[in-house]
Amino acid sequence: MSAGSLRGQGVSIHLGQGADAFEAVRDVDLAVAPGEFVCLLGPSGCGKSTLLGALAGHLRPSHGSLSLDGQAIDGPGPERGMVFQHHTLLPWRRVLENVAFGLKMHGMPHAERLARAQEMLGWVGLAGFARHWPHQLSGGMQQRAEIARVLVNRPRVLLMDEPFGALDALTRANMQQLLLSMWERLGTTVLFVTHDIDEALLLADRVLVMSARPGQLIEDLSLPFARPRSAELFGDPRWAELKRHCLSFAAPRTTALATAHPAGPAP
Repeated sequence: MSAGSLRGQGVSIHLGQGADAFEAVRDVDLAVAPGEFVCLLGPSGCGKSTLLGALAGHLRPSHGSLSLDGQAIDGPGPERGMVFQHHTLLPWRRVLENVAFGLKMHGMPHAERLARAQEMLGWVGLAGFARHWPHQLSGGMQQRAEIARVLVNRPRVLLMDEPFGALDALTRANMQQLLLSMWERLGTTVLFVTHDIDEALLLADRVLVMSARPGQLIEDLSLPFARPRSAELFGDPRWAELKRHCLSFAAPRTTALATAHPAGPAP
């Protein structure tokens, strides 16, 4: 699986029409290197999901440009896989058929796509659930199947919109470790949206912090923690300091902090 690079330059996004129109994202520059795991962190309603939707090709920026490996993003494409907070599995297809569905759309022969889907189910710990229906799976298992459904297509970039936000704390922790394991194994580029600081610090190489709406990038944090990572990091003094720093952006002095720590694209 090859990894892709993402770039955004001067991206602003307006939503709604007429009197209901508003600016969701303002003048965002970003760069995500091939194979990098980047978390987009910010309060609810700050435009994180809107920006991710534009990178997926579901929205068009009002201003600026977005590109993957130097090619303009002008619509959805198989090289960008999207995982949402709630799964999009087809209820009338068994788990194996759900995972293989994208390969069918690409014209892969039946036996080959089922074999690849079964292999991917093994990677996410669902090898014994191929013949189950989606409603027979727990929430965490449904998200495992969803991740398998996306990764079986071997996208160069994985876009994740708070994929574990609806899970209980223990299942969420298990899913975070599964995702890190899959990412280290496959090497794909990941842009992961969250409003949970601990989640961002656990998962990411870098954390991009967004302001309240209209969302602007106000900080670009490179994390010093070695991999593999675990919850033992929660006791690290560096972790506590970074968490305090991220929490400070919720204070009214955000503008001053942004001036002191300007965001910028990756070198």
